[in-house]
Amino acid sequence: MTRTAAIQMNSGSDVSANLALADRLLSDAAADGCTLAVLPENFALMPTHARDKANHAEWPGDGPIQTFLADAAKRHGLWIIGGSIPLTSPDEKRVYGACVVINSDGDASAIYRKIHLFDVDLPDCDESYRESNSMYPGNETAVVDTPIGVIGLTICYDVRFPELFRALVDQGATVFTVPAAFTVVTGTAHWHTLLRARAIENLAWVIAAAQFGTHADGRQTFGHSLICDPWGRILTERADGNAVVAAEIDTEAPLHLRQEFPALMNRRLNELQENVT
Repeated sequence: MTRTAAIQMNSGSDVSANLALADRLLSDAAADGCTLAVLPENFALMPTHARDKANHAEWPGDGPIQTFLADAAKRHGLWIIGGSIPLTSPDEKRVYGACVVINSDGDASAIYRKIHLFDVDLPDCDESYRESNSMYPGNETAVVDTPIGVIGLTICYDVRFPELFRALVDQGATVFTVPAAFTVVTGTAHWHTLLRARAIENLAWVIAAAQFGTHADGRQTFGHSLICDPWGRILTERADGNAVVAAEIDTEAPLHLRQEFPALMNRRLNELQENVT
């Protein structure tokens, strides 16, 4: 069993203040005996204007946010799943939303760039979002071997695309991390259902670290950071507040479940498609 944390935050437009808060919560996670901690999406910056992210874009391996993550990992002896941070993209006006994974020695182990961008008009309300105006989409999946197993990296809106999670399972994932900044409207309707579904259908752990509350741009996020086991049971959850949400992760549980309940081995669609072609 390995203790693991989802970090919940209310990030604003002041990067230094956000990093100080993240450091305090990571310290709390380490003091609680955690080996790995997941930060929420946009933990370092939830700006007043989405385009402001470009002013803080970093090159992979270089910049104050990544320096902070490396230093915090070493000081606290933690693996850190770095939620999402702004990394440079081919378009200087837009950034990748990138999850940087730092091991406990302070070294970068993986980078995942968010594939699915939140371009939606929410039904029955006047909220509209166009992440593609300020963000550039990634085009590669990413898994990383960690002390809690092989993690499939995702970010927020990705959770609505089950084919991504199946691709990560096919690459060996037994754990999914979902750093997020879900809106209150979508979170109230779908957050728990989507996270539990991704756990159940893939027999995998889900660690969801969320933003909560009202932010500098007026956006309200849902919170409810949680850890879900491979049978779809929510082991721990926090509705709001800056907090550490921690649970013991049994690294062998997905492997045993997949043998006892062989839903993944019973998949036939690829076989049927091959027969058609």
